[in-house]
Amino acid sequence: MSGPEKALWTRARLGRGGPALDLLTARFDKHVYAPHAHEEYTVGVTLGGLEVIAYRGGHIHSGPGTLVVLEPGEMHTGGPATADGYAYRALYAAPRLLGDGMLGAGLPHFREPVLHDPELAAALRLTHTELVACPDPLEVESRLPWLLTALARRHSTARAADDTVPGADRIAAAVRGRLADELLAPPSLADLATDLGLSRYQLLRAFRTTMGVPPYAWLAQHRVARARRLLESGLRPAEVAGLVGFADQAHLTRWFRRVLGVTPAVYRNSVQDTR
Repeated sequence: MSGPEKALWTRARLGRGGPALDLLTARFDKHVYAPHAHEEYTVGVTLGGLEVIAYRGGHIHSGPGTLVVLEPGEMHTGGPATADGYAYRALYAAPRLLGDGMLGAGLPHFREPVLHDPELAAALRLTHTELVACPDPLEVESRLPWLLTALARRHSTARAADDTVPGADRIAAAVRGRLADELLAPPSLADLATDLGLSRYQLLRAFRTTMGVPPYAWLAQHRVARARRLLESGLRPAEVAGLVGFADQAHLTRWFRRVLGVTPAVYRNSVQDTR
């Protein structure tokens, strides 16, 4: 490990006007946290080095690629286990985010705080990185609850709820309609779920089952389609981004390249050259 110690906090929101969720990107070679506890679940993935955590009367270690889940109210510390230090990413999730797709009123319980699940660790690391770069509320709400429910289902003692959602096609169509109609300020998934008499997890399940992608990805592709028409009319990418609901030109470029393989500027110039 090399470089200065750092701790970068990013605040994201679960849907427009929704509750906050904090994400931490950190690297330490000397700093040791004082004993403390959180009201949320702490879910972290170690990127490099080795961390030692005092937890539940003992000490646990987390190395590269491992997940750490600390439960709400549990006192703990954390620091480098070696002189080389360690780096990690973490998020602080309200308990209900892990319980959406589970049965019973109790919170998911994790007997083992250090988990070896390469697939889930990679997904959480990628999601964390992308949401820190652009904490779009609908994207946060589409991705994190889904991954956190997967975490609870795979590794907690809670029982998974039935995944069957009757009328999934109808639900997906209703969600698509609302997102398209409210392109510039889309409703939160929590509000959409309430309107449809569902939990947020049930709505996500129905939409993903029908469309093959989560709501934020569908909306981003819909926005790209709208952006193409505006670029073809001669508008500049910086103008188009706000007109179709992207946070800024960088957000437009990120999705435009993903969907079409080129930047908005290259696409605009190509179309104009053809004309």
